[in-house]
Amino acid sequence: MNLIRDKIEQLAKHYLAEIIALRRKLHTIPELSFEEYQTSDLIALLLEKYGIEFQKGIAKTGVVGLIKGKNPQSKVVALRADMDALQIKELNDVEYKSKHPGKMHACGHDVHIASLLGTAKILQEIRNELNGTVKLIFQPSEEKYPGGAKVMIEEGVLKNPKVDVIFGQHVYPELDAGQVGMKSGKYMASTDEIFLTVKGKGGHGAIPDRNIDPVLIASHIIVALQQIVSRNAKPVMPTVLTFGRIIGDGMTNVIPDEVKIEGIMRTFDEEWRAEMKKRITKMAQTIAESMGGKCEVFIDQGYPYLVNDKKVTENTRNSAKKFLGNENVHNLEMRTTAEDFAYYTQHIPGCFYRLGIRNIKKGINSNLHTATFDVDESSLETGMGLMAWIVYRELLNV
Repeated sequence: MNLIRDKIEQLAKHYLAEIIALRRKLHTIPELSFEEYQTSDLIALLLEKYGIEFQKGIAKTGVVGLIKGKNPQSKVVALRADMDALQIKELNDVEYKSKHPGKMHACGHDVHIASLLGTAKILQEIRNELNGTVKLIFQPSEEKYPGGAKVMIEEGVLKNPKVDVIFGQHVYPELDAGQVGMKSGKYMASTDEIFLTVKGKGGHGAIPDRNIDPVLIASHIIVALQQIVSRNAKPVMPTVLTFGRIIGDGMTNVIPDEVKIEGIMRTFDEEWRAEMKKRITKMAQTIAESMGGKCEVFIDQGYPYLVNDKKVTENTRNSAKKFLGNENVHNLEMRTTAEDFAYYTQHIPGCFYRLGIRNIKKGINSNLHTATFDVDESSLETGMGLMAWIVYRELLNV
């Protein structure tokens, strides 16, 4: 087994420059959710070059590849990389800066794609040592509801051949390059989007008694809804309720007819999630009515909370320690961010782990979803090598 580990490590080093160049190419062509056509074409071109069979057009822009080792029906391991970018104008002054105005790979999905393609190249080279099949899932639209994972599952990505276990890797600016982290059990929160429309009666701001002020009503609703978290959520149950957008299109002396409020809620419990929705709806509508207005409530059902299978995660942690050393494998805490990878783990066991990409000396420490986000590209060596090693050991049922 050590011989295979050494070979994987050597191949990851050998392919690093090529995979860095690929990541930079991907970084220049960020595409939004379900619009990843250039990205999809590039992935297909490379899979063909590597001699890996694949299928395009799943969930519109998704690509799925297959690597068959010995006894291909014995076990199927899936690896997932998301492909979409964000509507953010990049501020990095680098040669591989986004060429698509107002769009940027600010969540590291370019790294995920490049790393998985590097992993695929390694696994294809050692396929005669693999005891089973590897399914490569290049997924669109992680950033946008309903989530590409949900659509791909509905279109049969976990079937033909049936997947037994799945792994996902995501960049993590809180760990240095060369390190990884993971947590078994509940790891990431469910997410729902909240849309409130507060309706009143607009008019001159100097004579408010003749109007029904939706701005004032909206203010009361926002403040009151925070009580749901501070006074109703159990301390052991992480809960987030945040409003990030308020539109009240009046003027300094004009009260508008309506105000729109948009936000998110995050939880780790389905019963509490349902209860929160009821409380938000009742409270918003009651407050508005008590002040002479109305409030329309729409809560868009988002991703479920993500659960890492205990046994699979423990095996992943052990594999990572053998490949990177104990000191480079960290235990993580629950996060109230969300991921549509959660849909996969509702169907099959899986592990979603984190890849360190920080390098403070190089000034690479910006958070995800920021205009200056970047990665220490040496992390790609860790990303593709570790994932290949995890697959090899998983197929051996070690």
